[in-house]
Amino acid sequence: MTTKARTMTVVLALLAVVGSLIGIVATPAAASTTLPSSPDYVALGDSYSSGLGAPPFDLDAACQRSSQSYPALWAAEHHPASFGFVACSGATTTDVLDNQIPALQPGTDLVTITIGGNDAGFAPVLQTCTAAASDQTCITAVNIAEIFVVFALPALLGRTYAAIRNAAPHAQVIVLGYPRLFELTANCTDPLAPDLARRTKLNQGADLLSAVIQTVSSRFGFSFVDVRNRFAGHGVCSTDSWINGPAAPSAVGPYHPTVTGYRDGYLPALDAATAAVT
Repeated sequence: MTTKARTMTVVLALLAVVGSLIGIVATPAAASTTLPSSPDYVALGDSYSSGLGAPPFDLDAACQRSSQSYPALWAAEHHPASFGFVACSGATTTDVLDNQIPALQPGTDLVTITIGGNDAGFAPVLQTCTAAASDQTCITAVNIAEIFVVFALPALLGRTYAAIRNAAPHAQVIVLGYPRLFELTANCTDPLAPDLARRTKLNQGADLLSAVIQTVSSRFGFSFVDVRNRFAGHGVCSTDSWINGPAAPSAVGPYHPTVTGYRDGYLPALDAATAAVT
């Protein structure tokens, strides 16, 4: 067994323990078994849901909500009975609890969310790994974030998911994950991208984050949508990147999906998930 495989085995064992503790306090109501053809839809979450990376932010400048984000694209395609779009760039689980949960109603049919990356501090970690003088500085930053992801994030996600279920007791809740950001090519098309060792470590961090989100969301009966395979071959350093690299202007959203990433990555993933419960 490789070192990476052993590490993931230990992490998943820890998650099983944490998940069992979350399950003790989580008493989710059963979601509807089918999704109405015109559901009442509310989109929660962070910048990956709001559309940072795909300007212009024509739906809300303050939260950087774009009509090219996956929730807006899905709504335009499926014509829900109502569409509440409250995802906000920079949001943490606390922000969802304080500012976004009130958008949910007992009659809400569909909820989507991406959350957890900002709690784990992956934005500053990416900044460190992009600019640090040594690989070890980057690796240490990722290691610290991974410790948080394993030992602190499950409880934060659990509180958030419980609040969603309590506010929308019969909704289909779809939790979308985050893509791996990088292709592990020897050379990179983005001159500011981290080197191969750093990209490898950052992708491992993304895999751990996905494992935690999937484990906790499953405890609440939510659907987890893994987008990593859909973005495979289209990460930063590819010749057809669906993710803005570090050379992108800060206003555009480095390390966030492009218009193509939302349209060809996230939207088909959400389409498939909602079709499964229609």
